[in-house]
Amino acid sequence: MKRILDCYSSDFSHFGRDELLYAMANAEGRTIACETICSIQPMLGDITNAEFAASMGADILLLNIFDVQNPAIRALPKTEPENVIRKLKELTGRPIGINLEPVEQVLSSLDPEENMWAMTDGRKATLENARKAADMGVNMILLTGNPGIGVTNEAIEQTLRLYKRELGDRLVLAAGKMHAAGILTEGAEKIITKADVKAFAEAGADII
Repeated sequence: MKRILDCYSSDFSHFGRDELLYAMANAEGRTIACETICSIQPMLGDITNAEFAASMGADILLLNIFDVQNPAIRALPKTEPENVIRKLKELTGRPIGINLEPVEQVLSSLDPEENMWAMTDGRKATLENARKAADMGVNMILLTGNPGIGVTNEAIEQTLRLYKRELGDRLVLAAGKMHAAGILTEGAEKIITKADVKAFAEAGADII
């Protein structure tokens, strides 16, 4: 089995969850994942930010603000909504991940004019949305929270258990936040604790 940094698009085209995880692990820390935001104007105009990230060396492309019920990626050539992930794979030759957010009560404004992170139904970490993502060709789901949304580590853990049980053989499952996501009690050094890492791992996270 190849390391991910030695893989070609043709390799990824037949990789399942286990093969992708092995390729990442076999790279011994040299796997670069790059997150891009689907809803903003691309830096290169008519080229998606994901393509730009791939050209700069990203091994895995992670899509933020991707709505599985209304799938759209700015600057992607016109294609059927259900095929946008496959089209992006075709253009980049990379595995694709998306963020889903296990939010129970949104803390910030739901008006997209006021809040670029405004929550939509297709970004919530429901089992229906995760299944839809897998059917669209998504390789990885990251359970996380955008700024001010209100995602707790406990909600991430509970959703991990559900996804592991129902979809654990189809998708790489990742978990964690880079900021408190609106939960002030989980800010600063409490963004993620040793207890959280242990809980996420036991709940089925492949990547933390």
